[in-house]
Amino acid sequence: MSRVLVVDDESGQRNIIASILKSAGHVIYEAASVDDALQQMAENRPEVVLTDLKMPGKSGLALVEETVRLPLPPEVVVITAFGTVETAVRAIRSGAYDYLNKPLEREELLLVIERAAEKYSLRVDGFQLRMELTRQVKSGLVAESAAMRSVLDIVSKVAVSDSTILIRGESGTGKERIARLIHYQSLRGHKPMQSINCAAFPETLLESEMFGYEKGSFTGAQNRRIGLFESASGSTLFLNEVGESAREHG
Repeated sequence: MSRVLVVDDESGQRNIIASILKSAGHVIYEAASVDDALQQMAENRPEVVLTDLKMPGKSGLALVEETVRLPLPPEVVVITAFGTVETAVRAIRSGAYDYLNKPLEREELLLVIERAAEKYSLRVDGFQLRMELTRQVKSGLVAESAAMRSVLDIVSKVAVSDSTILIRGESGTGKERIARLIHYQSLRGHKPMQSINCAAFPETLLESEMFGYEKGSFTGAQNRRIGLFESASGSTLFLNEVGESAREHG
């Protein structure tokens, strides 16, 4: 079962929720405030946080906003009373997994907690996979020089952005390896990276590879083909030798 942190300033409400979740086999931690909850997260690493929205001092919404900034945050489910659904929607937009309305229904509560825990487990698996892929890519890199250590430092910084990145270097210096390292360290790392050697295609074929084509759009187009821009959506597209291609076709 899952580790669940129940956050509510009312001890009676916490006890009821804790009792329901314990009966389903979950390991329960309790907190009466946002600050207490953050400390519990640091100590016990819950997979799911179930928090009331309205609490004295910092609200459940503040807890959501602080939780999502953690390196591998738990999934947060917020509890809202009638008339505060708008605030719950704000919590979802801030990064909460879901919300539940009071009064809580036992089966609905257990189902949402189970699904939230499954999502957390998938994120952990994806994170571990990215770390392993990063380790494998790094294993082929020699970073003893100050210049290479600087390159790896830049890789870590740019991996968290969605910016277009230009990697320059002589042939054989490992530009694609660096591109894969950036990809695996990014939030897109759980998806396959798409790569194409632009210099290996004539201009007409390169366009088809990039943008795809529909069946019958030209002689020989017997089936619809998805282009790399579409297939790499939400992931990373590495345009190898794009400078050489521009010189040849320019």
